[in-house]
Amino acid sequence: MMLDSIALMFSDYTFQVIMVGTAALGAICGVLGSFAVLRKQSLLGDAISHAALPGIVMAFLFFQVKDNSFLLVGALISGVLGSLWVNGIVRRTHLKTDTALGIVLSVFFGFGMLLLTYVQKQPNAVQAGLDKYLFGQAATLMYNDVKMLILVLGIAVFIVFLFWKELKLLLFDADYALTVGINTRFLDVLITVFIVMAIVLGLQTVGVVLMSAMLLAPAAAARQWTNSLGKMLFIAALFCMMSGGLGTVISASQPNLSTGPVIVVVAISLVLFSFVFAPQRGLLSRRVMFQKNKRELKLKKTLLLMYSLTEQDGGIQSKLSKNKLFEWKELTPKTVKQLYEKGWIKDAGHGTIIMTEKGRGVAEQTKLI
Repeated sequence: MMLDSIALMFSDYTFQVIMVGTAALGAICGVLGSFAVLRKQSLLGDAISHAALPGIVMAFLFFQVKDNSFLLVGALISGVLGSLWVNGIVRRTHLKTDTALGIVLSVFFGFGMLLLTYVQKQPNAVQAGLDKYLFGQAATLMYNDVKMLILVLGIAVFIVFLFWKELKLLLFDADYALTVGINTRFLDVLITVFIVMAIVLGLQTVGVVLMSAMLLAPAAAARQWTNSLGKMLFIAALFCMMSGGLGTVISASQPNLSTGPVIVVVAISLVLFSFVFAPQRGLLSRRVMFQKNKRELKLKKTLLLMYSLTEQDGGIQSKLSKNKLFEWKELTPKTVKQLYEKGWIKDAGHGTIIMTEKGRGVAEQTKLI
C-alpha cells in the first residue's frame, strides 16, 4: 500500500515540482552552509532567516498582496540589512560576531513578530497565510520558483569554482590571503549575499524558524566524513538533497505532515548518523580506535618488560621462561598469542621464548618515548 502511494506520488506533476525544488534548495544550502560552518558563523543563517521575517510582513503591508515575488524581495532586503548590521556592529564596537548575530536575530525577529501580530488582527482576510513563512509550506512551490532555485544553484556553483583558490585561502588563512592581495572583504560580501539568497529562497519551503537547520545540519554532518573542502561541499550538497527528497516523500506519504519540519528532521538524522558512524571522527570509530590503541599500548608495555629482562640476563639471545612470564598480571595467553602474531617473540624450545629483532626494535622505540 505504501509503495503504491509512493509510486503514485512520483507520477504526480505537483509532487515532482516540489521534489525537484527541495532537492535544488538542498544543493544550494549544502554548498553555502559549508562556508558558514567552516568560517565559524553558524549563527549567521539563523540570524538572517529570522531577520527576513519583518521584510516579508512589510512587503505585504506595502503592496497589500501575498505575491511570493514581492514578499521574497522584502525578505531579501531585510536579510541583507540584517547581515550589514552584523558586520557594522563587529567593525565599530568591541562586540564579537556571535554577540552581534544574537542581537540582530532577536531584534529583527521580535520586530517581525510584532508586525505579523498587527497584520493578523486586521479585519480583511487577505493577510491570512503569512504565518506559513514561520515554518514553511513546500506545497506552495511553483514551477517558476523551482527554476529560480536551479538558476541560483548554477550561479553559486559557478562562483565557487571561479574563486576556488581565493575562497580556500579566506577560509583557512585570511591573514595570508590579505598579504597576497586578495580582496577578502569582497569575498565576505559575496558569500554573505549568496547565503542570504539561499535563505530567502528556502523560507517558502522550511520557514524562518527552521531554515538555519537546513543550512547548517548537512554541512556539519559532511564535516565528519572528510578533511577535504571539495569533498565536504559535495557531501553536504548530497546530504541536503537527500534531506529534501526524503522529507518530501515522507511528508507526502502521510497525512498532516508538514514538509519543512520533516525535511529538517531527516537532516538532523543524517547529522546524528554521521556523529556516530563517520570514520575517524565518529563516536563509534573513535571508541574503536581508543580500544585498539589501549590494546597496542598494553602489548608494548609487556614487550618492554620482556626487553628489560633480556637486558638483565645477557642481551639479544637471552631466553625467557614462559612460567616466569605468566607470573605477571599483564601477561595472559591472549597477550602472548598477539605477541606471536605480530612477530615480536618466538619459541626457543623447552618452555622458553626469545624476542625477535623486530620485537627488540619496537621495544627500543617504545623505551625512547
